[in-house]
Amino acid sequence: MIDTIYMVRKLFNHTWSLRKEFAKYFIIGFTSFVLDLGSLYVFKEFLHLKPYVAVTINQLFILNYVFFMNKHWAFRAGGVTHRQMIKFAVLAGFNYVFSVAWMWFFTEFIKIRFIHPEYGYLFIRTANVVLAVAWNFFLYKYWIYREDVSAGAIQKT
Repeated sequence: MIDTIYMVRKLFNHTWSLRKEFAKYFIIGFTSFVLDLGSLYVFKEFLHLKPYVAVTINQLFILNYVFFMNKHWAFRAGGVTHRQMIKFAVLAGFNYVFSVAWMWFFTEFIKIRFIHPEYGYLFIRTANVVLAVAWNFFLYKYWIYREDVSAGAIQKT
């Protein structure tokens, strides 16, 4: 029981120590979300693209914004940018395929229409973004922007 309490306290303290980074990450995420939904709306309503095609296009722009804002502001990551970009691209590729498949599945396959029959795609995109926020913060922090100690030691010599 004492071990469990200790582990919970340690987890809480660690999570609490990340609050400033998470706040910045959240601000970047929120602004990218607004840009994401805004461009999705424009592509769908004014350019008359299908929602899954629109999300395919707008993600290319959003990804660059998210990478550089998180690297330089939220996580203040040093390290080799091209290595981080490769890791980011792998994660972004997964997120990209997941979000396009998610949009297709809910709008074309099962044809869910939430709130308004014509604007349900916005709710579907919102649910997808909420899921991605959950896994991305920790992957950004501990995988993408984590500085490789051995690489840093080699560069300094």
